Amino acid sequence: MDAELFPRCRREVAPGAVHVPDWLDAGRQRRLLEACREWARPPAGLRTVHTPGGGTMTSRQVCLGHHWYPYGYALTVVDGDGAPVKPMPDWLAGLGREAVEAALGPRALPPEPYDIALINFYDAGARMGMHRDSDEQSDAPVVSLSLGDSCVFRFGNRETRARPYTDVELRSGDLFVFGGPARLAYHGVPRVHPGTAPPALGLTGRLNITLRVSGFPPAVERIMGDSPS
Repeated sequence: MDAELFPRCRREVAPGAVHVPDWLDAGRQRRLLEACREWARPPAGLRTVHTPGGGTMTSRQVCLGHHWYPYGYALTVVDGDGAPVKPMPDWLAGLGREAVEAALGPRALPPEPYDIALINFYDAGARMGMHRDSDEQSDAPVVSLSLGDSCVFRFGNRETRARPYTDVELRSGDLFVFGGPARLAYHGVPRVHPGTAPPALGLTGRLNITLRVSGFPPAVERIMGDSPS
């Protein structure tokens, strides 16, 4: 990975959807990983998500700001230990705005702050089916940050989980932002590549940190929507 025959460059995958390779340097990756490890501790820590139909998501998840569960948001971990959701740090909300500006430019910045983080941990066999992030009341761009093992990120269209879609390799430190006409596109992770994390990071598996703007009134629980990230 150190010597690229074809260097990875910033790429618009679809209108409003941009991949920025290596956006987080090694130091920022380590600091974000340490924060994720703290957030994953109970109470309101890392949990297995069960769907209403009896299925189980293979990635595990912890939330900040608002707690996501199939298929809505709450202020407590209603499908886990019942503890209040951990707060969204100001620095992480600021990172979301920095990411949007880097990928889409200042005109794409939402007027509201980023107030939701969904952190998914993927081990070697985990995946994420095609879904849309439609449980929010805001159309602000979604920010996705990757740590650890590389994965295949499948980015599709707004109408169907099937083709057309584009497969993108996301590596540790990569940024992917989708907003505007791509905000409600179906997307998923069909495959993780075990053992591809940077050795110095000290992470086995993959972490995806997804930042969103809820659009919810303060301190109000919402039950609505379509899916996770």
